[in-house]
Amino acid sequence: MQLLNVPIRAYFAYRDERIVALYEHALETQEKWFDYLVRNGLKTKFGNDFGFTPNMSYEAYQRNVPIQNYNALYPYIERVVQGEDNVLWNTKVEWVAKSSGTTQAKSKYIPVTNDSLKLNNYLSAKDSLTFYIALFPETELFAGKGITLGGSVQKMDMETKVKCGDISAVLMENMPAIGEYLKAPDKEVLLNDNWHEKLRLIAEHTVNENITSISGVPSWMLLVLKEVLKISNKKHIAEVWPNLELFFHGGVSFAPYKEEYTKLLSDSVFYMNMYNASEGFFGFQDQRFCDDLLLLIDNGIFYEFLEIDEVGSTKKKAIPLQEVQLHKNYALIITTPAGLWRYEIGDTIMFTSLRPYRFKITGRTTQYINAFGEELIVDNADKALAEACRKTGAILTNYTAAPVFLEADKVKGRHQWLIEFSTLPNDMEKFRAVLDQALKSLNSDYEAKRTGSLMLEAPEIIIAPEETFMTWLAKNNKLGGQYKVPRLQNDRKLMEEMMR
Repeated sequence: MQLLNVPIRAYFAYRDERIVALYEHALETQEKWFDYLVRNGLKTKFGNDFGFTPNMSYEAYQRNVPIQNYNALYPYIERVVQGEDNVLWNTKVEWVAKSSGTTQAKSKYIPVTNDSLKLNNYLSAKDSLTFYIALFPETELFAGKGITLGGSVQKMDMETKVKCGDISAVLMENMPAIGEYLKAPDKEVLLNDNWHEKLRLIAEHTVNENITSISGVPSWMLLVLKEVLKISNKKHIAEVWPNLELFFHGGVSFAPYKEEYTKLLSDSVFYMNMYNASEGFFGFQDQRFCDDLLLLIDNGIFYEFLEIDEVGSTKKKAIPLQEVQLHKNYALIITTPAGLWRYEIGDTIMFTSLRPYRFKITGRTTQYINAFGEELIVDNADKALAEACRKTGAILTNYTAAPVFLEADKVKGRHQWLIEFSTLPNDMEKFRAVLDQALKSLNSDYEAKRTGSLMLEAPEIIIAPEETFMTWLAKNNKLGGQYKVPRLQNDRKLMEEMMR
């Protein structure tokens, strides 16, 4: 493995033209991808239904194609799943990525094409390594192996020749040979569909390997690391994997988990923030000391943005990249080489830089609390909880929150937080006070509703017993690296399930 490090590192170092491509000429690049996508869409049943024409302008595209959510696109996706060709994209679709969507009970099936794998997923993964090596030229990353924690190939709910798995499993099944060689353990273990057994097997098969990188959702990767410590009888991961230098993380905010990772991993480990979903790979961290995400403008996707107050409108008006503004909350709209046309994926982002285009994920369009006009989003919650943990020595495992509505004998409501800790706060009342104050400082609407307890009482904290969230995920068939606990809900349905 050591012999491979220098040539592989050199290969990525010589891809510096990709750094230029992603930093500069963003608007011209987006025009290029728009033209490419529409040209291919001309040959599809979707394109025929929505009046695609040669040299179609962006304005005509906006007029002809309404913004799509999953339900709107489902009649076409159903035909793809049944094996019909040239429905959403002009090539055969062999795979679909299964996603819970976290906000829906039923599964979603997202088409994955060879073009989307090549032009988006794998190119973006290579780009992330190019940027990492630009940041750390002397890396020994390729002298060892990496653990990618993901899901499994799954059976479809219907008879079809299309294969199915969560996106990590689809990527693993189609991975280039060199990528598979650099992974540990073998694919059979990584794709195991028994989640509890998989955790144990990953730990057993890697405890004596030279692991230099890990990749996965922070909440799930913690379980792997704890299993490794248990099997090795060590107290610190550096005793097991002394050369671990990189953690690719994404899926949920890292802030609530940072304290626990700091205790488990060496100070030299770099945490690289990634935004890779079933629908595509959209961004990664390109700076050492800031985890904002660089928008991948030259990786097969055309982007549009919907102001957050337009999300529920019947006449949604999205804007292209050149019209976005700093520090505004947008719902992300994508057009992709998997045939997702003006697709609203449900994530909200906020731009922090326009040269280059950098952003942070602020939450989900369906995960917020606005029962009293407070407009609380996941980004607020994650940051406030991280501050409360920092000031009380707590380590958080998982959480969800929901409103408690006005009751007959009360004129005020409150927010109820169900939190599972691996280390309890040293002062629970202080934890609640810090959380409340941090939310006030982050969100002026929350502050207004809490000032003088005008409409909102102080938050209520309920300590969840160990493995509460794991039990809920298992009960709902959502164990696995791609599944996340919904953070904020505007009703009490999920909270009541959790409380039971």
